[in-house]
Amino acid sequence: MSSDVNSDSSPTLPAGLHPAVASLAQADFSGFADRFANAGFQVRLPAKGMLQVTASNSTTVRPAVLLSVGVHGDETGPIELLAHLLDDLADKAQALAVDLLVVVGNIAAIAAGKRYLDADLNRMFRNERSAVLNAAREAERADQMMRATTAFFSQCGPHRWHLDLHTAIRPSSYPRFAIVPDIIPEAARKELVTLLGNGDIGAIIRNPKSAGTYSYFTSEHCQAAGTTVELGRVGVLGQNDLQQFAAMSAAINSLLRGDASLMPQAAEAPHVFLLAQEIMKLSNDFKMSFDSKTQNFTSLAQGALIAEDGDTRYVVKHAEEFVVFPNPNVQVGQRAGLMVVREGAV
Repeated sequence: MSSDVNSDSSPTLPAGLHPAVASLAQADFSGFADRFANAGFQVRLPAKGMLQVTASNSTTVRPAVLLSVGVHGDETGPIELLAHLLDDLADKAQALAVDLLVVVGNIAAIAAGKRYLDADLNRMFRNERSAVLNAAREAERADQMMRATTAFFSQCGPHRWHLDLHTAIRPSSYPRFAIVPDIIPEAARKELVTLLGNGDIGAIIRNPKSAGTYSYFTSEHCQAAGTTVELGRVGVLGQNDLQQFAAMSAAINSLLRGDASLMPQAAEAPHVFLLAQEIMKLSNDFKMSFDSKTQNFTSLAQGALIAEDGDTRYVVKHAEEFVVFPNPNVQVGQRAGLMVVREGAV
């Protein structure tokens, strides 16, 4: 087992946490690494908060799966989901049927109990950034994650997945939804959407261009079927309702074990939305026409005012658009929201 681990502060954790949850929240994979190594896997710790597990003597090309959590430090639910999933899998490690990379993203923000320290890590996965983003403490972590991710996928076969697990700040008409890059080839995208639907994802937003997100980076530069998955609301570590993650946990478990019999079956396919507009914050004069109670996927009629920024006015252009991720508090130059339309509506 090889390791290149950087030091980082550890969070003050609530009492009574499950040991696996506590380890993941502290970006400590040493215990998991030992369990998989003892089962005969080749195990690496590329950097703090990263665990890579690959077959030592496989004669077949295995699917490759990247699971990431904590890209936003206050999104604790996926940390709990993944901790329990890995803990159960490590008890029967030989069941792992894929090459696996697990990444805990913004370690410092998790330790501080904040979304981020200087800038949103999930806008930094690109080769060129603004001077402001490059000066942020998150920039080094983004570079570290891109290097480890590229190295992992460069050694893998063509069947590649990346599930970047998040929870949303706002309530949503679709409690669980996902962003899927259009750049993914159609066959792989359909397979991904099916898996998401079986994981109780109610809506898919097809994304035609990068916003610097981790999942778009893996789709564009690593040829993975990458997706940003929103699993309900932001919660407190140790107090998340794990039942809201049960279907997605089962779907990921089926994927990791290569056992289709474990895959839950969706009652219906996810609703699909297309990007209509990106709402960019151009200055500190930016004002949005929503309050903090506005839900994701709130419907607006044609002509309705979305936001104003000096002389720039954002209005609804189609008969109906839905607002997603409205956030006027982002930094200048960042995306403050998306407007989407139902597939087939335009």
